[in-house]
Amino acid sequence: MIDDAQQRHDELKISTAAAFVEIAAALVSDFDASDVMAGVAARSVELLNASAAGILLADRSGSLAVAAASNAQIELLELHQIQYQRGPCIDCYTRGETVMHPDLDQTSPWPEFAVASVAAGFPSVHAIPLRVKRTTLGCLNLFMAESVVLTASDIVLAQALADVATIAIVQDRALRDGVVREGSLQNALMSRITIEQAKGMIAERSKVDMDIAFGRLRAYARHTNQRLSAVAGDLAAGTISVAVINRATRPPSPPPRTRRDG
Repeated sequence: MIDDAQQRHDELKISTAAAFVEIAAALVSDFDASDVMAGVAARSVELLNASAAGILLADRSGSLAVAAASNAQIELLELHQIQYQRGPCIDCYTRGETVMHPDLDQTSPWPEFAVASVAAGFPSVHAIPLRVKRTTLGCLNLFMAESVVLTASDIVLAQALADVATIAIVQDRALRDGVVREGSLQNALMSRITIEQAKGMIAERSKVDMDIAFGRLRAYARHTNQRLSAVAGDLAAGTISVAVINRATRPPSPPPRTRRDG
């Protein structure tokens, strides 16, 4: 049992290191905040034993919008919070601090959200702030399929992932130069709209769900070494086709089986 626990611990360390290396590589190359945030959401699910994750960002007026979601179901739950202005993410953004609710029920601070989240299969939720000094830009939301209390080390890791997403939005040099952060946020949110449009095109024409469509879009961007938002824009503009993306991301066919005589 001790050996198994040590093995899991070692595997987590390796996965965590690989995640931050991957994200750091994206940050030093042709910068694409939308792709980095999608990667942060995906890695949060993997490293923190969450079932799903989402990132919300504030626009110029302080209104929150979905910037990344690990699946379409989570996007709907995030939009529910935004619509009713009640939920863990709203509190996290308003207070600028971590909000954890491991067991959602009717006595939760946000009963409407609790009902929707539990019905979707997520009875536990945690919200981690994306912040720079005293300014909160948004939050990273973790959704669990069972009641879970994050450990102190889990919270540290979750905050580190949230911090990476923050770097993807506002770079240190921009802050030192006094560049207004809202422009960067607005660009990230506008990219999100283009990406959603491209996902919809792939899903409709390929008869697949939105999660698979996003996976193909992101895989094509990585395969061709392009920004995710640029590929989405080209697809929306008709510069590239859904068929091209599908061909590039289709797994290779297995080699033909050889007949054996005798």
